[in-house]
Amino acid sequence: MSIAPPRFGIVGWKNTGKTTMTAKLTRELVRRGYRVATVKRAHGAFDIDRPGTDSNTHRQAGAHEVAIVSSARWALIHENRADEPEPPLDAMIARLSPCDIVLVEGFKGAPHPKIELRADREQKRPALADTDPAIVAIASDDRPEDAAPGGPPVFRRDEIEAIATLIEQVCGLGGLSEQRSAS
Repeated sequence: MSIAPPRFGIVGWKNTGKTTMTAKLTRELVRRGYRVATVKRAHGAFDIDRPGTDSNTHRQAGAHEVAIVSSARWALIHENRADEPEPPLDAMIARLSPCDIVLVEGFKGAPHPKIELRADREQKRPALADTDPAIVAIASDDRPEDAAPGGPPVFRRDEIEAIATLIEQVCGLGGLSEQRSAS
């Protein structure tokens, strides 16, 4: 039985920069020597293969799952039946190859530690950290003066190295990148 890797979430309201932040944190953690996997929550139907491709032809023909395999990468496309619920996050993470950490974009209600992204233009929306104790930090366009005393630390969204260090600490990864570079 393998041990599930730690996970850290990137959450926020629509158009707050979650994908950009996830990509920047992925690059920084990879630079530090970690094997990073990501899971992104999508809303509604989405497609990863284009019409006219062989995999799309297989899927459109009714294949329940389609695997695309090459020497460079592979992908598995699973079609949910109409009565099949969205798989839980734990089930998706269990399908991932071994890694050091999973960055999870979205899944606001999941209990893993998260950073909330806030866009100053979105101040009309409620702060997620007000009701979610799993939010351990906030990233904003600039440091808001309204950071609650004793509340989660607040970063500017461009402080990627500092946020990555926080992720290492929260997820118990401290020293892994140093251990790898020493060996």
